[in-house]
Amino acid sequence: MSRSFDAIIVGAGQAGPALAGRLTAAGKTVAIIERHLVGGTCVNTGCKPTKTLVASAYAARVAQRGGEYGVQYAADPGPIRFHLPTAAARAQKVILNSRKGNEDWLASMPNLTLIRGHARFTGPRQIEVNGETIEAPQVFLNVGGRANVPDFPGLVDVDYLTNSTIIPLEVLPDHLIVVGGSYIGLEFAQMYRRFGAKVTVVEQGPRLVGKEDEDVSAEIRTFLEAEGIEVRTHACCIRLGKRGDQVMVGVDCDEGAPEVTGSHVLLAVGRRPNTDDLGLELAGVAVDERGYITVDDHLKTTAEGVWAMGDCNGKGAFTHTAWNDYEIVAANLLDGADRKVSERILGYALYVDPPLGRVGMTEAQARRSGRPLLVAKRPMTRVGRAVEKGETWGFMTMVADAETRKVLGAAVLGTGGDEVIHGVLDMMNAGATIDTYQWAVPIHPTVSELIPTLIGSLQPAA
Repeated sequence: MSRSFDAIIVGAGQAGPALAGRLTAAGKTVAIIERHLVGGTCVNTGCKPTKTLVASAYAARVAQRGGEYGVQYAADPGPIRFHLPTAAARAQKVILNSRKGNEDWLASMPNLTLIRGHARFTGPRQIEVNGETIEAPQVFLNVGGRANVPDFPGLVDVDYLTNSTIIPLEVLPDHLIVVGGSYIGLEFAQMYRRFGAKVTVVEQGPRLVGKEDEDVSAEIRTFLEAEGIEVRTHACCIRLGKRGDQVMVGVDCDEGAPEVTGSHVLLAVGRRPNTDDLGLELAGVAVDERGYITVDDHLKTTAEGVWAMGDCNGKGAFTHTAWNDYEIVAANLLDGADRKVSERILGYALYVDPPLGRVGMTEAQARRSGRPLLVAKRPMTRVGRAVEKGETWGFMTMVADAETRKVLGAAVLGTGGDEVIHGVLDMMNAGATIDTYQWAVPIHPTVSELIPTLIGSLQPAA
């Protein structure tokens, strides 16, 4: 048995449903195949539930600091107590509502067939799912990724958590060991510390979030340790094992105990694409050494009539880059545009508290480019809004090209940093120079008002 469509989309994550909407609106028949949960990582195990839990952790932190703001209880209830099942239920509600919204959206599309099952290529633009063969002249892969689970010695002997399995956890760990000191690991480390768990972060590298500039890494470590999180870097030989009913993580660091023992361990050591069981070789779709699908600047794969969008193509590991992938493909196919991935100015955030908002190059990357630079840095202690809120950790940095007068990159590590960075991101997308932005008249009191001041303090890099 076989069926034909105008287009097949494999994966109902961020880019898939949106593209289905454009294609069906253009009168095309579309099959969208999903083997697990509609909505993909963002809705089910990523952005939606994790940021819901981050919000719960922030509320807990504000409650703990209530006395600093003059909040008093009529009767002393004792120390703040956190109820993890309530927070987990709240996150689950957000997941289910968001997933249903996506499912309802798909159901409303004319000419769309949602097929639940595992897709596998049997030939060029030909896919088998549930024993049926379907084919189309255009195939779009939106298969996402999953937690990377390295083959650490002793891993098979212990129970471990990933970013997916920790979401529904209702029992607060006594001591959570987070293996991986980057974006996902640090978000969970801080939230569980605020929930009341003892937390240790184990990182193989010399510093946390090693892709960021060194001053960003150092500041993040400082405020995490100020909340009571233990950080162990230079973990040169990570191994796991059982110690009675506890989990042991060997670190072999230069300083401190050679192993850490806790009640739970979370593996947060990167992501890997869901491309190893799709029969890509039968369709002529090439992948790189890490399993990411090889695409060109228009997101076309090495196979005629096949595109790849989202986490599986290695061009971005964020919901917003997956959405932009959809925008690029749709604009080029349906609007006669010539949009390219290389034209994308990448921004992203790290949702610790205070958050990091980042766009463009780090200062280290800019210095390696060899061009003449202007650099600036302002501490959050100089930002009135941060002082008023009592949230003065962090700083703002910017690097610009001294000749073109255009911003190359910026970081806002501080309260509201994930929102504030959009002013710089928009400026870069508009091609504005620092001379234009410096004379903007921002609203007071805000965190964003310091951006023109930051620009005004740009100086030639030493």
